[in-house]
Amino acid sequence: METAPILAWTLQNEIPIPNDIAHLLVQGEQAVAAFKTFRDSATFTTKRLIVRDAQGITGKKVEIYSLPYSAINMWSSENAGGILDRDAEIELWTRAGHIKVRLGKGADVRRIDSLIAWAVLGSH
Repeated sequence: METAPILAWTLQNEIPIPNDIAHLLVQGEQAVAAFKTFRDSATFTTKRLIVRDAQGITGKKVEIYSLPYSAINMWSSENAGGILDRDAEIELWTRAGHIKVRLGKGADVRRIDSLIAWAVLGSH
């Protein structure tokens, strides 16, 4: 059964962890990896995925999505065969709904798949 995603994000190449992410973290939470998005960044932490989305012409208004790993019920990864595949995507089924994560040319689908597995299945 196909369901329309409630959100769709596009992750591009891996980047250094943004300096301003630190103020969003709770005690004991650490940033692990970050990826460039179309207008901002997505950061995997030890507890959740934080997606920052700059909005408007100036980009001064920022919407922040916080997806706790405990909310992810299932995920899938799909690519056409290459590691850095332009058509790769990850889909997350969560308590909030279905989220589609498209991967840009510089994003490694296996790296992101393993980060999600580590986050959802790991005990950290």
